[in-house]
Amino acid sequence: MEPVELPIDGILDLHTFHPREVMSLLPEYLMECRRKGILDVRIIHGKGSGTLRKTVHAVLKRLPDVVSFKLAGLDAGGWGATVAILKPLDHTHTGNE
Repeated sequence: MEPVELPIDGILDLHTFHPREVMSLLPEYLMECRRKGILDVRIIHGKGSGTLRKTVHAVLKRLPDVVSFKLAGLDAGGWGATVAILKPLDHTHTGNE
């Protein structure tokens, strides 16, 4: 299967992805957002059965670069989307610590 090129604009719509892809896709997308200075991200998972939302929240909980996350407000998708706040990249970190 061909890799999918996603626009890095702070809005990730997961409707076209299989739930098992979210585990690797979400951390990669969030890192790209951080590289571009996008720290407020909306993840659209849909309302459905809630399985995809639970997967998204489980991934966000384990990522140290996620400051916080919550269900979106009614104007941004309500319980069909999650908003996450990311830490900015620390450009002084050398990786030698």
